[in-house]
Amino acid sequence: MSTGFPRQVVTPHRKIPLSVPEGMTPVEFFNSAANLRNLADDNGLLRTPEDFLLYRKAIGHSVEFDTSVIFDTSQRILDPLGRPVRRDQLSEREGKVFSRMSHTIIQYMAEEYPDPGETLIMCGEASLDATWPLCKPGVPTIRMIHNHFIAFPQADLMNAPAADPENPNLTDGGHNSLFSYNLSDVYHEFLDVLDLQVLSPMAPKTGALAATGYPQGLPSWVVRGGVDGLAKARFWREYDDVLKGFLDFYRAFFTLVAKPEGAIAADLYFPDQVENVLLFNNHFHAVAKEIRDRIKDDPQFANEIRWRPAYKQIIYRDDEGRFIVTISQNSIGNAITELLGIVVSRIADEEAYARAEPALMEKLFKVRDRLVTVGVGEAINSGGWGAL
Repeated sequence: MSTGFPRQVVTPHRKIPLSVPEGMTPVEFFNSAANLRNLADDNGLLRTPEDFLLYRKAIGHSVEFDTSVIFDTSQRILDPLGRPVRRDQLSEREGKVFSRMSHTIIQYMAEEYPDPGETLIMCGEASLDATWPLCKPGVPTIRMIHNHFIAFPQADLMNAPAADPENPNLTDGGHNSLFSYNLSDVYHEFLDVLDLQVLSPMAPKTGALAATGYPQGLPSWVVRGGVDGLAKARFWREYDDVLKGFLDFYRAFFTLVAKPEGAIAADLYFPDQVENVLLFNNHFHAVAKEIRDRIKDDPQFANEIRWRPAYKQIIYRDDEGRFIVTISQNSIGNAITELLGIVVSRIADEEAYARAEPALMEKLFKVRDRLVTVGVGEAINSGGWGAL
């Protein structure tokens, strides 16, 4: 068996019991309040008073373990572009609940899958704001912040065929990530501003998975204390700070690309670091000019630019059992698994999904019950299966 290249896995899903109304695009329909209400009715597992919704993935990444927590504001914020899509847009209370839910689910996954050599586990989120051209494939189907919680058997990954390394959705530091590929040194220097106690910086590629060789060259931090470190409120504050640092870097860079004169982005978290590390760095300016010139001359390239912050941020367990945080610029797609070199081909296969569903749902019910036990939300009975 070969190791160290991106993999393509095939995951079956059941038929979605909804059809897109005639005259609507899938993006328009999936972001509607009606569809999102059906998401809770058909797939919901638990809801909190803050409107965090735990649900099974209708079209998932893995049938081993796959669930999400979404901040379901769709019934009270009807504008799809007005809903919170990032951790930094949550209130303090909302952020604490979201972090507690995330920690509880990861802790369950670590107990259910204790051997990192047998199972890869991960938790992650991607930007879901208006960063895609609306006429383009890959537009997020639900514009609200949500975390993915996924497990893959390592044997399935090791036996999976190679994915196309030129797949534009493979966000990695060696090919598609603008920051790590063109601005690695200044990117890492900028993120040194973070005041970290639970997270400890790692050398690039030291947390790469044997099965895929990913992530590649991205800034990464190991969680001191492993899964117990995730139980600390301090960890989640630092996890938020990693995102804030990324957002500042992204805004500073694309503000410079868009308008080189007066390139101070608004609403920065680390304005001094932006000014002293980024805006006085000639290489930073040179890359921005290169991107700006290409945008002027290449309409296809210009259509790919994501002017608003587009990111993937994950927590994953590596082959040594360490829990690692990493963050990257998002590429065209938004599948969180691709940051770890896993391209998921999702196919409609009722029989294959039906074979996997009982074991999958047993685990999802267990994690739902654990959340109820620790006082985070109430169970939802959905379509009969939710009452099991």
